[in-house]
Amino acid sequence: MSNDLVVILTALNLEYQAVRRKLASPQVHRHERGTRFEVGTVQGTSCRVALGLTNKGNHSAAVIAERAIQEFSPVAVLFVGVAGALWESARLGDVVMATHVYAYHGGTSEDDGLKPRPRVWETAHGISQLGLHLARVNDWADDMPGHVHAPQVRFGAIAAGEVVQNSKISAEARWIRQHYNDALAIEMEAAGVAQAGHLNGASVAIIRGISDRADGTKSSAEDRNWQPRAAANAAAFAARLAVELVGEQEQIAMSQEDRAHRAGSFKESVSNTAHNSTVGIMAGSVKESSVYVNADPKVISPADLVAELDSFREQLKRHHAEGAVDDDTDREAQAELGFARRAARENTPESYKRATMALKRLRGLIAESPELVSRLAPLVVAAGDLS
Repeated sequence: MSNDLVVILTALNLEYQAVRRKLASPQVHRHERGTRFEVGTVQGTSCRVALGLTNKGNHSAAVIAERAIQEFSPVAVLFVGVAGALWESARLGDVVMATHVYAYHGGTSEDDGLKPRPRVWETAHGISQLGLHLARVNDWADDMPGHVHAPQVRFGAIAAGEVVQNSKISAEARWIRQHYNDALAIEMEAAGVAQAGHLNGASVAIIRGISDRADGTKSSAEDRNWQPRAAANAAAFAARLAVELVGEQEQIAMSQEDRAHRAGSFKESVSNTAHNSTVGIMAGSVKESSVYVNADPKVISPADLVAELDSFREQLKRHHAEGAVDDDTDREAQAELGFARRAARENTPESYKRATMALKRLRGLIAESPELVSRLAPLVVAAGDLS
């Protein structure tokens, strides 16, 4: 993972420019398939941002988001732009950060009407908590002379579909408000980005400035006036969130280095990886062992990483045999682990990127097993460092 970089994506050029104005010295970065990003730093900070344009729609947003995650292995992906408010609680110019995202077009058409079958993605707890903290601190907004009301950050569901919503009385508008009445805002890309983050083990935040009320006034002069203001507010909050995310990663890295330094004082160390058991040791050293006590596995070479992955495979097998991991999870986890091991053996920067993404997907599969997650976490970091 790139501990100092956050990906920010937008759907419209107006939104893109609002974020770009927050960056210093943006430089073009071309993906091998032609997608262009610009990489710069948030002004006055060391936080790097890779900025990309997805164009409209969940499908396009999902493809570009996955491409960005694979290319940059970011701390997080932020999707930033404007949206329509579904209720009066969100004022024009306010910012909505999604607590969860509905892909509301999922459903089944039956004789008595359309029955919703949405997909839902929740925002990761850590990034959601950070957003709530920044909203409480409330020092993120740019000064805008002449604006009576300072923008506020609101937290709630965002509904993402495949059509532009610009009515309060159409059948679809009434259906959305009936079945998704906790959604604060509506737009067209969040579901695609959320799905890409879910599949690739990346944290995602959806940040939208309210530019209209999705009520038939979307093409009015007022809407044209509010769009740039709403986009600027969303960009300001997203830039501050990106800086804080990178700052947290730097603190985590420093803490890990400190633990590694303390652990380094032991020339030989032992860790028991057997499930729910203990080991007593009365010896000056332990030979032919690659396990540790009170320290993460030390991976300093490609061979070390492959060896640790093999060790993790054995631990995963034990958990499966003991019933702690079910058959389906074990099968998918073993597949991701095998992919990561093959990529690590290739020993190239690009192959380590692939290994890192596979290990992140593996981490998502075993999320309900804290012992396995704890064992895997340093291997994800190590693969990222080798890339």
